[in-house]
Amino acid sequence: MTLLELQRRMAEDVCRPLTPEFRMQPRTEDGESLDGIAASYIRPNDRLSSFERLEIYNRQYWFRVISAVSEDFPALSAVLGSKQFDALILAYLRNHPSSSWTLRDLGRKLPEFLEGHAEFGGRRHRLAVDVARLEWAYVDAFDSRYLEPLSPDDARALGPESKVLLQPHLQLLALAYPVDDLVLGVRRDTPEVDIVSNAASRRATRTRVKLPPMRRQEIFLAVHRYENSVYYRRIAKEDLALLSALRAGRSIAAAVSEAFAQTRLSGEAQLKLVERSFTLASEFGWLCPDGGHEWNGQ
Repeated sequence: MTLLELQRRMAEDVCRPLTPEFRMQPRTEDGESLDGIAASYIRPNDRLSSFERLEIYNRQYWFRVISAVSEDFPALSAVLGSKQFDALILAYLRNHPSSSWTLRDLGRKLPEFLEGHAEFGGRRHRLAVDVARLEWAYVDAFDSRYLEPLSPDDARALGPESKVLLQPHLQLLALAYPVDDLVLGVRRDTPEVDIVSNAASRRATRTRVKLPPMRRQEIFLAVHRYENSVYYRRIAKEDLALLSALRAGRSIAAAVSEAFAQTRLSGEAQLKLVERSFTLASEFGWLCPDGGHEWNGQ
């Protein structure tokens, strides 16, 4: 076996998904014994077999990636419960293994995966999906790019046919539950050392977080970074439609028209909302010149 063959062999074995009990699989997908494979390139010692020595690396790899995802979703863990949450993360990583140089991207598809697998959410499925979406929006808002916002001169030069960019870190969400308070509450009440999967830490117990009662209530959120902190801000449905249209490349006039296409607001109320929306977006630097340059200082 050449060095390259050895490296590929071990990488395949170390990255092989664990069993539901978080142990190394006894056989490959083709039915070949992992006991024999491990013995072909790992020596046993006086305490551990070749299989057991390989299993240490296999489990530690998976505990690390499970932990990396779990740290981004503490409120989802609280909603689902540790056992169901760990099952979700293990199933998710089997379907979406690490494919990036950074562990930061591991959880990107978790909200979408959960939405398509109601068995993990049960009666709280819709609530769990909303929590997952908001928690991932927090990650994206925290470290996505920052562009120089419109200057006062840029803003004064805007006309109905002008187009603007939105800050890449601004996340826009339409949710079925008011999960902003829930997520903030869980993060406030969960010790930092406890924001980790039980599967990764192998602790027998975990601090239980008391969840507030949740009733369905459609809300619209802008999740954004301001002075190096992430904030959730509730906005009107029309605000979300307006900002989404601008992000899609519509002109200001087209975005306003699209935002109020089905509204029951009076003309005066629409005007006030547009003024408030653009004032808010300008205050937080959400609007950027079309073709604005990137700056990583915030």
